[in-house]
Amino acid sequence: MESSLPDLEAILLVGGQGTRLRPLTLGTPKPLLPTAGVPFLAHQLARARSFGVRRIVFATSYKASMFEPVFGDGEAFGLSLEYMTEETPLGTGGAIRNAAEALTSGPDDPVLILNGDILSGHDIGDQIRTHVDRSAAVTLHLTEVDDPTRFGCVPTDDDGRVTDFLEKTPNPVTNRINAGCYVFTRSVIDQIPRGEVVSVERQTFPGLIESGELVLGYADHTYWLDVGTPAAFVRGSRDLVLGRLASPALPGPTGEYLALDGAVVSPEAKVQGGSTVGARAVVEAGASVLGSVLADDCVIHAGASVTDSVVGRGARVCAGAVVCDAVIGDGAVVGPGNELQAGVRIWPGIELPERAVRYSSDV
Repeated sequence: MESSLPDLEAILLVGGQGTRLRPLTLGTPKPLLPTAGVPFLAHQLARARSFGVRRIVFATSYKASMFEPVFGDGEAFGLSLEYMTEETPLGTGGAIRNAAEALTSGPDDPVLILNGDILSGHDIGDQIRTHVDRSAAVTLHLTEVDDPTRFGCVPTDDDGRVTDFLEKTPNPVTNRINAGCYVFTRSVIDQIPRGEVVSVERQTFPGLIESGELVLGYADHTYWLDVGTPAAFVRGSRDLVLGRLASPALPGPTGEYLALDGAVVSPEAKVQGGSTVGARAVVEAGASVLGSVLADDCVIHAGASVTDSVVGRGARVCAGAVVCDAVIGDGAVVGPGNELQAGVRIWPGIELPERAVRYSSDV
C-alpha cells in the first residue's frame, strides 16, 4: 500500500557493532550480512520503498565505509540514499540528530526512523497516516513478545497515548514493547541536542511524555523479529525464504530453499526448511541442510548435516560432521566426525581436526 505522502524521507540506524552476532560481524556490519540471498538491509529498503519512502539517510558508525559500495546512490532500489557518519557513537538520539542534517523535510513533515536489525511486516504507511492524523510528536511501532524484559516496555492508555517508557525493566507492566520503528515530526528531531550522546529510549521519549507532548503507540500483531542473535538471524533468513514474511527483495521464489547463482545442490542432498545456498556453494550427495544459511563458496560434504546454523563464506563442513545451532566463521573447516551444537561459534579460518569436538559418547 503506497503512502499518500509524497517524497517521504527516512533515517536508517545502522551504526551498531553487532557484538552478539560475532564472528559473523567481525568483518561485516550486521545490516550487510547475507539474509535470504541479499544483504539484510535490502529487505528493509525494498519494504520502505513500497510504502512511499523515496529518500533514506543512513546513520552509520561501525565500518561505515562498507555501506556505500553495496548500496550506492540507491537508484537500483528506486531510492535516493545519503550517508552520514558519526565519528564517535552518539546513541540512538544523537545518531538520528546527526543524520537529520541531510534531511530536506520541513518542520511539520513526518520522518520515518528504521532500525537496521529489525524485520517487520507491519503497515508502515498506516503508522505514518496515524501519526499525521493525530498530529503526534512521535509515533512508535509496538509489538507484543513473550519475554518483554529484554526490550523497552511501553504502556499506553485507551487512546493509544504512550504513558511511560520503561527501558529493559525486570518487572514489565505490559508485554507490549518498542518495536524499533518510529515516525518523528521533523521539528521534534531538531530539538535533540546536536553532537551529544543521547538515547531516544532513555531520554527523548520519556522527556516528551513528561512535557505533555503526544507520543503515540501504533500496536499490531504482524511478523516482527530482532535479528541480533545467531539463532534469530537464521530464523529471519529462513522465514523470508519460506514466505512467512514477504519481501520485494527476495532474489527468487519462496520455497524450501533458495539457491543463488552458481550454487550446486546434489539431487541426492536434502536441502529444506527455508535454507539459503550461497553463490557457488556446493552441497554434496547425502548431505542434509535444514533451515540454515550457507554463505557464498562454502562446501557441505557428503554425509554432513547442517541444521539451524550459519556456515560462513568459503567454509567447509566435512563428511559425517554434524552442525546444529552453530556459527561457522568464514574459511573455517569442520573436520570429519565433529559434532557442533548448542550455540557454538567457530572463528574464521579455524580448522577443527577429525573428531575434535563431540557431544556423543560413542567413538
